[in-house]
Amino acid sequence: MADHCTTTERKSHHSDKLKGNLQSRLNRIEGQIRGIKGMIEKDVYCDDVLNQIAAVQSALNSVGKILLEGHMKTCVIERLSEGDQEVVDEFIKTVNKLIK
Repeated sequence: MADHCTTTERKSHHSDKLKGNLQSRLNRIEGQIRGIKGMIEKDVYCDDVLNQIAAVQSALNSVGKILLEGHMKTCVIERLSEGDQEVVDEFIKTVNKLIK
């Protein structure tokens, strides 16, 4: 199996396609955040601002799901196959943070 995630360096190695996808999504989210800041400055109706905040949260959740799936399919499985059971607790902690 390819070395996607090493425990000593704690780096992930994502494909260029995945990186591009994630960067594109994060750029859109960054733009949405700037838009929300502008809405606040312009005293836009609270419900409209809250709807934009919900959209950003949903977009961030999508990015998190993509990364979580990749992490599970590469790093977690790889570490488990090497006998590293600590990765399970680490993964559970991470999932708990994401679903708060």
